[in-house]
Amino acid sequence: MKPYAEMTIEELHEEYMHLRKEYKKYQNMDLNLNMSRGKPSQKQLDLSMGLMDVLNSDADLFCEDGTDCRNYGVLDGIEECKDLIGDMMENRPDNILIYGNSSLNVMYDTVSRAMTHGIMGNTPWCKLDKVNFLCPVPGYDRHFAITEYFGIGMIPVPMSPTGPDMDMVERLVSSDESIKGIWCVPKYANPTGYSYSDETVRRFARLKPAAKDFRIFWDNAYGIHHLYDLDQDYLIEILAECKRVGNPDMVYKFASTSKITFPGSGISALATSSNNLEDIRKQLSIQTIGHDKVNQLRHVRFFGDISGMVLHMQKHAAILRPKFEAVEDILKKNLEGLGIGSWTNPKGGYFISFDTLPGCAKEVVAKCKKAGVMMTKAGATWPYGRDPFDTNIRIAPSYPPLEDLKIATELFSLCVKLSSAKKILDEKKAEAEGKEE
Repeated sequence: MKPYAEMTIEELHEEYMHLRKEYKKYQNMDLNLNMSRGKPSQKQLDLSMGLMDVLNSDADLFCEDGTDCRNYGVLDGIEECKDLIGDMMENRPDNILIYGNSSLNVMYDTVSRAMTHGIMGNTPWCKLDKVNFLCPVPGYDRHFAITEYFGIGMIPVPMSPTGPDMDMVERLVSSDESIKGIWCVPKYANPTGYSYSDETVRRFARLKPAAKDFRIFWDNAYGIHHLYDLDQDYLIEILAECKRVGNPDMVYKFASTSKITFPGSGISALATSSNNLEDIRKQLSIQTIGHDKVNQLRHVRFFGDISGMVLHMQKHAAILRPKFEAVEDILKKNLEGLGIGSWTNPKGGYFISFDTLPGCAKEVVAKCKKAGVMMTKAGATWPYGRDPFDTNIRIAPSYPPLEDLKIATELFSLCVKLSSAKKILDEKKAEAEGKEE
C-alpha cells in the first residue's frame, strides 16, 4: 500500500471506511488489556522466588565483618551489598549509599533535601526566586512529577538517538544560574530506548554550569537490562569521567533492583563523589539509622556476585525479547511505508517510543481505550503532561502475556491508521474545497 499522503481522496475514503469496520470488530471482542506501565510480568517475578528461600529462621544473618543484619546501624549499607551493587553500577563501593526499595524515593529525597537545605553549603532552592531543571523529551513522567511537585520549572530538551541535544544543554547550563539540574536516563532511556553516545557522556562530564550546585540526575534504571547477549549498548561511566576532567561532584547516579528482583521489595542505591556523600549523610543520619539490611543480605546470598545477577538478567531477557520483537514486527507489518508513524527499536530497557503524525497521539490512545486496551496517557512523556506536538506514545510490552500483547499491538496499529487516515482525509478535503473557492 502506498503512503496515505499520496492517496487520492477517494482512495483514502475507501481505506478509512475499511478501517472503521475493522475497528468495530475489535470493539466487539470485549478486550481488557493493559500496556500502560513498565511492570515486570508474573513470569519475570517468578524468576526471583528463590529470594524467599535463601534466608530462614536457621540462617546466619551475620555479615563477613560481624554485623548482625537484624539490628540497628550501618547507614551506608552492608559491605557485601555495596560490593554487589557497585559492580552493577560500575562504581567503587566507597562511592555508594544503599537505600530502601525505591530509587524514585531516593531521587525525591535528593530534590527535597536541595530544596530545604541546599547542596554542599549553597542556598536552599526554596529561598531562590527561580529554580529550573532541564528535561530531555520524550522522557520519564515520574521524573517530571517530582520536579513539578516542588514547583521547579521544567525546560524541554529534544532527545536524539545519541542523547539530549548537547548544544542546547551546554548553552543553557553555562548561561543560566537558575538551572540546577537535568534528568537523565542514559541507557535504554524511558521511553525511547536510546543510549547516550560516548561523545554525549563526555560532554556531560565537561559541562561548565553557571550554578555551583548544578547536578546531573543520572537515573541508570536499565544499566543491565539488555535484550540480547551479544548486541548491547555500553556507556562511558559518568562518575569516573567527571572525576577525570575535574568535575567530581556534578553527578548523582541512581539505580535499583526494582526490575531485577521484586519491584516492591528490592534495594536502591546512590553513587556519587565523597564530597556529595558527606553532605547527604548529614541528612540521612537524621532520617534513618539504616535501611533494611536483611533484604540487602538476602539479595547478596541470592545472586552471590555480579555474575549471578547477569545470568539472572539473561532469564529476564528471554521473557522480554519475544515481546519486544513481536511489537516491532507487527508495527512494521502494519505501518511501514504508510508515512504515518515511526518507532524505536531498542536493545534493552522496558519501552518502545512511538510517534504519530502531529495531532494524533491523544486520539490514538483514546481509540485504544475505547476498544479495551489501556496505553500510557498521551503527553505523559513531556513535562506537565503536555506534548506540544501531540505525537508521542509510550508502548510498554513487558506486562501482558505474549498473545495478549500481539492483539493489543494489532489494535494499536489499527488505531494509528484510523486516526491518520481521518486526519489526512480531512486535510485533503479542506485543500480541495479551498481550490474550488
